[in-house]
Amino acid sequence: MTTQTIRRAQATDADAIMRLLHQVNDVHAHGRPDLFIEGKTKYTTDELAHIIADDARPIFVATDDDDTVVGYAFCVDEDHTDANNLQPIRTLYIDDICVDEAARGKHVGTALYEHVLDHARAHGHHNVTLNAWAANPAAVTFYEHLGMSVYKYGMEQIL
Repeated sequence: MTTQTIRRAQATDADAIMRLLHQVNDVHAHGRPDLFIEGKTKYTTDELAHIIADDARPIFVATDDDDTVVGYAFCVDEDHTDANNLQPIRTLYIDDICVDEAARGKHVGTALYEHVLDHARAHGHHNVTLNAWAANPAAVTFYEHLGMSVYKYGMEQIL
């Protein structure tokens, strides 16, 4: 039986994370080719290296028995304590989450999400948020299954 470990990303994980970033981008490019360019990634390798080193933007990776990265969760610590019209809270925003196509259905995403929740609680965050694309209804269903609910809508009118 394969087990998984969730840990902070390290510089040596960059190639595996980039591979997964391609998978996520391609899902988005198929759903919204007017917005996303197939074959590209959200971050360059240099940008990824800076994010891995940034404590305010933790990346958690799920690894299998062979320490192969099978998923990730990019997070951003959002501090709203100085906002004039908002409650003085901190939010942990999940900027990106992915499970390798070959590891889906093995509860890797759930384990990553639970790890993010534990991290957020341990660091005094009020909530955990993320954005999900309407063109990816499977992701929306997955997040709802985890207990997330809609707190705002992003709207558009294509011209």
